[in-house]
Amino acid sequence: MEVNVIGAGLAGSEAALQLAKQGINVNLYEMRPKKMTGAHKTEKFAEFVCSNSLGASDCSNASGLLKKEMEILGGELIKIARNCSVPAGNALAIDRELFSKTVTDTVKNNSFINIINEEVTEIPEGYTILASGPLTSDKLAEDIKKFTKEEHLHFFDAIAPIVEKESINFDKAFWASRYDKGEASYINCPMNKEEYEKFYDILINAPKIELKEFEKNAKFFESCLPVEVLASRGIDTLRFGPMKPVGLVDKRTGVENYAVVQLRQDDSAKTLFNLVGFQTNLKWGSQKELLQSIPGLENANIVRYGVMHRNTFINSPKVLKPTLQSRVRENLFFAGQLTGTEGYTESIATGLLAGINTARLIKGENLLVLPDITILGALTHYISDENHDKFQPINSNWGIIAPIELPKKERKNKKLKAELLSKRSIEYLLSV
Repeated sequence: MEVNVIGAGLAGSEAALQLAKQGINVNLYEMRPKKMTGAHKTEKFAEFVCSNSLGASDCSNASGLLKKEMEILGGELIKIARNCSVPAGNALAIDRELFSKTVTDTVKNNSFINIINEEVTEIPEGYTILASGPLTSDKLAEDIKKFTKEEHLHFFDAIAPIVEKESINFDKAFWASRYDKGEASYINCPMNKEEYEKFYDILINAPKIELKEFEKNAKFFESCLPVEVLASRGIDTLRFGPMKPVGLVDKRTGVENYAVVQLRQDDSAKTLFNLVGFQTNLKWGSQKELLQSIPGLENANIVRYGVMHRNTFINSPKVLKPTLQSRVRENLFFAGQLTGTEGYTESIATGLLAGINTARLIKGENLLVLPDITILGALTHYISDENHDKFQPINSNWGIIAPIELPKKERKNKKLKAELLSKRSIEYLLSV
């Protein structure tokens, strides 16, 4: 018995490793490097193409709880991510090159996994996990559309620029994490009101890369909006979003500034830093002008400019069960961003669940249906809920998990609520 896994991204790599652990042979299809996408730069597996952060690391945050759930369930990529981490305060950020290389080597050295570097243009027969990702090739996307009998939805994911640390002016920039949580691992570029208004003027007037005709009606995912789209909502939108100064004080001056641009470590050597929340589709010349208007980045050496790429996902409420299994073909599973779960951690988690359930189906065991008291269960129930009329991608958040009753006086205590929700999930998973 063997399983076809389509795509060697985060979800596909995790799914393949889960199946291999169960002694099941896998044909892992990856079209790169024969056919590249608009966002990937290498042929390695599980490549991070946007931010290098998997989000919060501890269980006080829904994303952190999801990581803990994966560890309990035997996730493979979360272990690799921990081993490839770089300092990022309370977040789990990774050296993207080291992570991708480690995943690639782990998969290639597994005797149960057969790697096939070909583009898949049709959904294969037999046991299959479709994890072709947000950049699914056009031919396969057309076949998926025929199979699902549902129109695909499209939105854009925008990638933030990366600069060299050496080129940052630390006479102006300073190290700090918000509210001094964890190590002071973020570089912060402060702005006064005049500097911010100059920056804003450049941003809203900067020319953007023209979208292709088929892309013009696409939808943006709210949590990954390009910085210029956020800015178009009003002059102060960025100051209450990615440029929020609250909790970031320059200890040299004791000042909490009008606005702050944060940069997060992007590699183990601490030579590269990406601009947090600065996903963009501006033309490269405009990006350079904008970045160099930021105090501390006047002479920044930009090693990667921001770009945008299309994301493709299925109308999961009409297509999937909470097992990530197709409603009409029991041996076909979907995983990753193709399902409408948004985010790196979420992609790995759905690959984990799809791999576990495909193995269980092959072995004649009951499939794993996680309850919505877990974050992964809440995600899979959300995306498979037939009551959705206008389905949009979702990431891990406390709003989708089954609520917990608190005494009236404690209902606004977010910290206590997170602790209780996390404890409930962990206790459940440890008991099954």
